[in-house]
Amino acid sequence: MDVQQFLIRIDAISVWVGKAAAWLIIGLMTLVCIEVFKRYIMNMPTAWIFDVSNMFYGTLFMLAGAYALAQNAHVRGDFLYSSLRPRIQATLDLLLYILFFLPGVAALIYAGYHYAGLSWRIGEHSTVTAEGPPIYYFKTVIPVAGVLVLIQGLAEIARCILCLRTGEWPRRLKDVEDIDVVAEQLAHSEHIDAQTREAAIQRAQDIDRAARQRGRGGDIET
Repeated sequence: MDVQQFLIRIDAISVWVGKAAAWLIIGLMTLVCIEVFKRYIMNMPTAWIFDVSNMFYGTLFMLAGAYALAQNAHVRGDFLYSSLRPRIQATLDLLLYILFFLPGVAALIYAGYHYAGLSWRIGEHSTVTAEGPPIYYFKTVIPVAGVLVLIQGLAEIARCILCLRTGEWPRRLKDVEDIDVVAEQLAHSEHIDAQTREAAIQRAQDIDRAARQRGRGGDIET
């Protein structure tokens, strides 16, 4: 297995975890709907749903961190970055990963481990509401998410090093994006002719490509 394949394997793990965590959205939506119905229709509010909803959202947010990093989807101020050559981009990224990312994530894992350990030892429950649910399971997600982000971050550091050597960004695993959904909908639309459809798809792809142009290498479809 070469380095490129190894990086794609790490991407695949992060993408799988992110997609698995995305199912929490359904649970979160269900809980909110139940609470709204019970509170405003039956006048029987449920205190624990507030805590559980927060835990669902927090878990989704934390576990999606590695996924977003794998998809190069974290917010960046790239009005200058996108115009730089790949080697300069890689140099900046590598410096930022070493100076800020690694210490920050290491601190998150260290603090999260002790934070979760203490919560398990005392059998911690939420104090936001009366008879709050246990939260030591939720706090365990903190170091777990930190480890996942660290692994993906090491893969990104490896990508920077490869780019410095070759002058090109290595490929990454690409997930379905909004523009893909738009293109799929247009492709099956019966309300426009084929020529207009193709032109609209191409125009949408050009706009998306221009907006995302960062010189980040090719993509491999999931």
